[in-house]
Amino acid sequence: MHSNPLTVIVSAGQSRSPDKRELEQTVVDLASELVGVNVLRIPHLYDLAKDGETYQALRGLQGNLVLLTWMYTRAAHWILDRNGVRGQVGEVELQQDFGDDEREVDSSQSDTADDRVLFSQPRPSRTIYSLDFRASPHAHDFVKEILRIQAASSTLRNEPSTPLTLEMLNRFDNPTNNTYIGGPQVVVEQAGSSSTLFGATSVATIEEHPARRWYPVIDFSRCTNCMECIDFCLFGVYGIDSLETIVVEQADNCRKGCPACSRVCPQNAIIFPQHKTPAIAGAPVDSGGMKIDLSKLFGAPDEGEDAEAAAIRERDEQLVLAGREAVGPTNGLSERLALRRQENKSSDALDSLIDQLDSLDL
Repeated sequence: MHSNPLTVIVSAGQSRSPDKRELEQTVVDLASELVGVNVLRIPHLYDLAKDGETYQALRGLQGNLVLLTWMYTRAAHWILDRNGVRGQVGEVELQQDFGDDEREVDSSQSDTADDRVLFSQPRPSRTIYSLDFRASPHAHDFVKEILRIQAASSTLRNEPSTPLTLEMLNRFDNPTNNTYIGGPQVVVEQAGSSSTLFGATSVATIEEHPARRWYPVIDFSRCTNCMECIDFCLFGVYGIDSLETIVVEQADNCRKGCPACSRVCPQNAIIFPQHKTPAIAGAPVDSGGMKIDLSKLFGAPDEGEDAEAAAIRERDEQLVLAGREAVGPTNGLSERLALRRQENKSSDALDSLIDQLDSLDL
């Protein structure tokens, strides 16, 4: 008996690709046959409104969650977080191969970890595991990972887990109409608790039809609350909460396609999940701020243009489109960024010296 089922959330992609829809559906079908697993199908996570039906339902879920989306996992986790669905970041084994240049970096273990907003705002102990559908074209790879996660959680609770059978795996390679349609499902008319969502079935679908959106998502495991973004953005997107912490206050004030604020963030803490450049969209890259060449990292649109210049140009283009005047470099941005570069260079030199001393057999 599973007193606290694992909930698998499958977020539909924005495209109409039949291959993507089939992968999503097959994962739903296979996962729904696992004992102790509930499956919830929802629209594209990024487009949903915080006060909408889907997020009301997600905030009512208890226990650990497994989230599958067509986004980088860092982006997916912090989208949930900004909408009140919070927990610890779960370690996953099924990941995209980013190569040596884009290795996963745990920013919470950095030298300045105590400056991160996350440490002043502890999250609940429950764990949220995010999986990127782009990690594999095979449904059974995701089901294996779900089983691994379930087994780890069940071990902690001394509960039995369900083995993945050969029959389940064969359904991916030899689908039938019944498999594609899936088993008994319930369309949720009103959001509510887990028991209301699933009832006697293990699969639920939330019908909501949001328009596509564009707004920044803050990774609070990297954000140091420096306020650079609120100083730079002139469209009223950012605000400050009662604890004087930076927040995305008016998400829909953001100008579609503009990622300028992410280019000036010293910690690469601002994510635009739909941007074509991986580092801006939430790919796992070094969070060392100015220690890396931001012009290369963020793919500045114009050749020879650094990240700061690109950000200012992008912001000015949006100001003009909104019927306002371009402002160019303001508020000492150039001076602040130059100072940060110099501070990081000094820090790098000191780190290098310490490393050399540590390597000596004294």
